[in-house]
Amino acid sequence: MKKTSKAHIAVVDDDALVRESLCDCVESAGYSAEGFASAEEFLASNSDRDADCLIVDIACLILDIQLPGENGLELQRRLCNNGAGPPIVFVTANATDPNREMALKMGAKGFLSKPVRCQDLLNALRAAVSS
Repeated sequence: MKKTSKAHIAVVDDDALVRESLCDCVESAGYSAEGFASAEEFLASNSDRDADCLIVDIACLILDIQLPGENGLELQRRLCNNGAGPPIVFVTANATDPNREMALKMGAKGFLSKPVRCQDLLNALRAAVSS
């Protein structure tokens, strides 16, 4: 029997309770999850590894728009420009039409409004991971 590892999902949200809830939801479906409070924290997690190693190892990035420092759309743009970006699903309270259009135009695989139901997140996550 072939041994498979869990797909790794990164969650970037500055609200600790939301971040924990999203990680719990993702883990309930058999994925592994790691949370980050900001774009900078997520990017700094690469500093101890080979270039882009963490980013390449991520099956999907669940990302908020309103973050301290670099916002979610700016992080998405940075990852797209570097060509190393994982699929992204946005989960945000700032679900305006311009934000949705920008995120999808830059390649986001999903765009969900907070509060998000776990099943809706998992559906978007599965679609992003399989694309």
